[in-house]
Amino acid sequence: MSVIQWFPGHMAKAIRQMEENVHLVDIVFELVDARIPAASRNPEVARISRDKPHLIILTKKDLADPQQTAAWLNYYRAHHQPAIAIDSRANVTPKQITKLALEILQDKLAAEKAKGLKERPVRAMTVGVPNVGKSTLLNHLVSRKAAQVGDTPGVTKGQQWLRSSKHLELLDTPGILWPKFKDQTTAQKLALTGAIKEKLYAKDDVALYALSFFRQYHLAALEARYHLSAADRELSDVDLLLKITANVGMRDDYERASERLILDARRQKLGGFTLDRAPQKAAATPHD
Repeated sequence: MSVIQWFPGHMAKAIRQMEENVHLVDIVFELVDARIPAASRNPEVARISRDKPHLIILTKKDLADPQQTAAWLNYYRAHHQPAIAIDSRANVTPKQITKLALEILQDKLAAEKAKGLKERPVRAMTVGVPNVGKSTLLNHLVSRKAAQVGDTPGVTKGQQWLRSSKHLELLDTPGILWPKFKDQTTAQKLALTGAIKEKLYAKDDVALYALSFFRQYHLAALEARYHLSAADRELSDVDLLLKITANVGMRDDYERASERLILDARRQKLGGFTLDRAPQKAAATPHD
């Protein structure tokens, strides 16, 4: 299995800029992919945010398993972590996020008002891994194409201030990964959902990871999509990939078949899925 690693110079620069500018904001909006709520949380964000109020925004909820998304929200709620799952393009999204931010900061804003300070918009820093849907959300929040949008990681290269409304200003930042993944499973999840550029990972490794997951959690969808039989359930993941390669007419070109499996997963041809399963004790408190 090849090792997936990615930390180019522009990401190191983006982290330095975040460290320099975090004091300018009231709150940090951390965008995570609803399909990988744990794997897409950059540990650098917690370090940089320090004691800033924090809102976790689960993007791409339409691509995720809705039951798992609900379980993750319950988990955050039990741990007193503000969180919301969104469809970035929904008309209600800007109002939902602005309302939550104002609620989280109500004590700070009330204290400023009591001191006679002029009412001002909340300033939020938006952070997240590449291809998490940050630019799409920001463009909807500001009602214009202020942030460049793409379906490949690494589109946004610099930081910029955006005005959402009289109540909210946003500091956009590039998508950032971290210097070292704690394990290759995290890397495979990021690769499968599109956070890592294709040239940096072996497609067959990621496809085999996907097969293992879908066999366990979405077997019916996998079998229907690739014309598999009950007898194929006895095959190893490697042999099953070869069988799928043949079934989709690619003979022995398992590299192409691997790419197709990855794209099928991303395009919901296998249904909504969540690779990071919510902790079983979703209602537990941090002290349990």
